[in-house]
Amino acid sequence: MKEQLVIGLDIGTTSAKAVLFRTDGSVVKEVEEELETMYLSGKRAEQDPAEVDRKTRKALAALMEGVEQTRIISGGFSAAMHSLIFVDGDGEAISNASIWSDAGSLESMGSIPMKEEIYARTGTPIHPMTPLVKLHHHKKRRTDMFRRAEGVVSLKEYIIHNWFGDDLIDYSMASATGMYNLKEGKWDEKALEVAGISERMLNRVSSPRTRLSPFKAGVAEEIGISETIPFYLGACDGQLANLGDGAIRPGEAAISAGTSGAIRQFAHSPYVDDSRETFTYAFEKDSFIIGGPTNNGGIVLQWLKNVMNFDGSPDEFTELAEEIAPGAEGVLFIPHVNGERAPVWDPEATGSFHHLGMRHGQAHFVRACLEGIAFNLYHIGHSVERISGRPEKIRMNGGLAKSRVFVKILADVFGQDIELSITHHSAAWGAAWVSLFGSGKVGSYEEIREYTPVGEIIRFNEENHRTYQEVFKKYRQLTGE
Repeated sequence: MKEQLVIGLDIGTTSAKAVLFRTDGSVVKEVEEELETMYLSGKRAEQDPAEVDRKTRKALAALMEGVEQTRIISGGFSAAMHSLIFVDGDGEAISNASIWSDAGSLESMGSIPMKEEIYARTGTPIHPMTPLVKLHHHKKRRTDMFRRAEGVVSLKEYIIHNWFGDDLIDYSMASATGMYNLKEGKWDEKALEVAGISERMLNRVSSPRTRLSPFKAGVAEEIGISETIPFYLGACDGQLANLGDGAIRPGEAAISAGTSGAIRQFAHSPYVDDSRETFTYAFEKDSFIIGGPTNNGGIVLQWLKNVMNFDGSPDEFTELAEEIAPGAEGVLFIPHVNGERAPVWDPEATGSFHHLGMRHGQAHFVRACLEGIAFNLYHIGHSVERISGRPEKIRMNGGLAKSRVFVKILADVFGQDIELSITHHSAAWGAAWVSLFGSGKVGSYEEIREYTPVGEIIRFNEENHRTYQEVFKKYRQLTGE
């Protein structure tokens, strides 16, 4: 009998990925299409929704080339959080997609009422990344698109409407809007009032395991995919990355460290942080994920590499850090060069180097930069621990997971061993697994733990951890904690 296959589509910020997996999680084939972000005046960051749709179709079409499609069981969707598109009554976009990094609504944050109450009800911090704040901004300015809109959707909803004709939003994407009441399991009336929209403008909240309608006429033919392959709604990329890493039970944390980063743990109850340093998002109606995202992951290293005009490869750049002992001989770096989300939630936060001396050179800056990124994740981890407890196990994925020196620093800072995922397609594998669960091929989300083998375990050094504990005290002082 031929091996069965499953598709995971992952619509991120920088690319749309289509991945074909065996049912054991091993990758058969992968295709990636780059996505363009338009950086506009007023700190706006937008994408053309039609172009994102086209690139996602192109990635899936390329994935299907040469594949025996009768072997494919199902497919599922993963997508980045916090995008916002205004649509007309037919679901056609009348605006670009405002993405998570769009800070154009910053000036309107101060006028949002009931901040603490809305956070307590939704678990989503009040921040320019969220559709709630973006909508409030458009309401205040009475923009043309806000007045004309008959609906508001995310990029994933927009694509699913175009492909299948379904108007659905999964629990995690709904939760990430900042307008979903965690405890009541429905759209929050007070948040909608602040946003200036009615519930009829939003899609029906559904389980990620919801089977979608068959492809619309012509769409399957354009992509070159069989209409008989069932697709499932899926969820947000962060939640699915945890699932794809097998970090599905309370006490199992996943760290994503790519261009940006996050640390997350699943929970059975919708706990919300009184200090408002973390998020709590729904995954299913009775399943939640607690964590905190950072704007400052690999993008900080790329920034420093550009500033230094370093001509070597990214690996050669990070390897400079190995010349310097833990603590970077006193140099400390606050990595908020791209503003920051957790734990400070300040889009205007800035980065800085401290305690520089004549003896410090290029390698010190690189070491301090890597340590600063790690300290920031550790800081976020403290906030998550306050709600969900210290993790018994940490798994890591993302581009920075390929840097041995960074993962070693991270393990030493946390004082815990770090398990590296064998695949860097955690979110896509999570989306594929959701479709397997939805189709009845597997019996639970938890079963994925049997199909997420560890590639390598990076052990922490106790002496280095003690050193970093002292350095972290100084880091906290410099960040005002």
